[in-house]
Amino acid sequence: MSLKIIGTGQGRTGTTSLKLALEQLGFGKCYHMFELLEAPEQITYFEKAEKGEPVDWETLFTGYLSAVDYPVAKYYKELIKVYPDAKVIHTTREPESWYKSAISTIFWASKPSLGRMLKILIRAPFSSKIRSRLPVLKFNGNLVGTVYGKDLNNKAAVIEKFNAFNSDVLNTVPKDRLLIYDVKQGWGPLCSFLGVPVPSEPFPKSNSTEDFLVNVGAMLKGK
Repeated sequence: MSLKIIGTGQGRTGTTSLKLALEQLGFGKCYHMFELLEAPEQITYFEKAEKGEPVDWETLFTGYLSAVDYPVAKYYKELIKVYPDAKVIHTTREPESWYKSAISTIFWASKPSLGRMLKILIRAPFSSKIRSRLPVLKFNGNLVGTVYGKDLNNKAAVIEKFNAFNSDVLNTVPKDRLLIYDVKQGWGPLCSFLGVPVPSEPFPKSNSTEDFLVNVGAMLKGK
């Protein structure tokens, strides 16, 4: 089984909603950061990718027909070669709106305060799930710094990197394989691109800022 769909959109561009939409459309399980947190031992695949080492993507994505969100999107250039028949969906968002969301969610989570770190360290000895996730949290923190820079409060610089990644995708992925997509557009463009009927159910909306913070809180408790 090979990936049929690769998502290249950055976090906070509707990647969770896209995951749910693809699953609802019948494309099976979609790999997302959520899946990595549930199987944190898989971080070794992304650590190899970050080092430029060969990665057995087929094994990682066994049972999945699509993969979206970071860290997958970081390695899209390799993935579109490994899966030459896969379609590519690039979720986008207005930069200022994206930054406002990112600074209070993924950036906040990637650079935990001393207080949050202490809570993790206090709970870790009593929770195997927390301990197993620590390498993922460390990797994610380093990844955010690599992609967006060390000073995440420098909005102009971060947005510049956000835009540069978007441009890189648009200039790299063949146009006949690519959908540039805003999840606010709903089912229409997505279903047309994938060649499937439009469902009667509403387009899924998930992982708002409030949802994100609740999920992070649960994760820090080992849930």
